[in-house]
Amino acid sequence: MSTGSGGLSIGDVAEATGMSVHALRFFEREGLFLRPIPRSGGGHRVYEAADVEWLLLCDRFRASGMPIATIRRFAELVRSGPGNEQDRLALLRDHERSVRARIAELTACLEVIRGKVVAYEEHVREGTAAGVWAPTPSP
Repeated sequence: MSTGSGGLSIGDVAEATGMSVHALRFFEREGLFLRPIPRSGGGHRVYEAADVEWLLLCDRFRASGMPIATIRRFAELVRSGPGNEQDRLALLRDHERSVRARIAELTACLEVIRGKVVAYEEHVREGTAAGVWAPTPSP
């Protein structure tokens, strides 16, 4: 539902981003938007397409494990305008390193799990699965 002023309602933004209305209000309270979200004459929030794009980026940041405080800091840097691009880049590089480390850790976990899957598939196929890693009582 449009706000009638050409902007997007909170319901529109929730649908476009997959975020709940509660999450959108949280983002606003936490100062995570790049601008103050204006209100219509009736008091309803009026969003723009750029707000949706920003929210989708923030959602990727969150999904990748970026803390809210770091997203807030990034938003502060963007809001303050040109001249702090090195700070923004440093923040993004730090997060990229963190995500790459998590991916490496998950890849190592996946390799172990894959090995177990292969072993169990072999035991099931050969009919030798009974007793594989069966708990035994302590002596």
